[in-house]
Amino acid sequence: MVFSLPSSVRIVPQSTTLKSFGCRRRVATVRCETGELEVGSPIIVVEAPKMIKTADSVPCLRLNSGLVNPGDVGRIVSRKPKDVWAVRLAVGTYLIDGKYFKPLVLEDN
Repeated sequence: MVFSLPSSVRIVPQSTTLKSFGCRRRVATVRCETGELEVGSPIIVVEAPKMIKTADSVPCLRLNSGLVNPGDVGRIVSRKPKDVWAVRLAVGTYLIDGKYFKPLVLEDN
């Protein structure tokens, strides 16, 4: 199948910045809804997600058939867009939305 573009469509190279078009660059700050989390922070799952996605190079989306349960403890491996985190649990590394876990705070006695 061959695609053709109308002559009115202009393809912009990736190296072109917004300044060359006279636009102002907007800076948005992203605030984590789950508090101050960083790579290596311990977390605890508060609600089991219905679907889970593996954090492999080729992710696999599957139903959560009891792999991730409330009360499971893990560590954050990396941050992904839109408050999604790669979390290392005992059963593997999964991409979990921030609403399903909270930071685990260990109190010193």
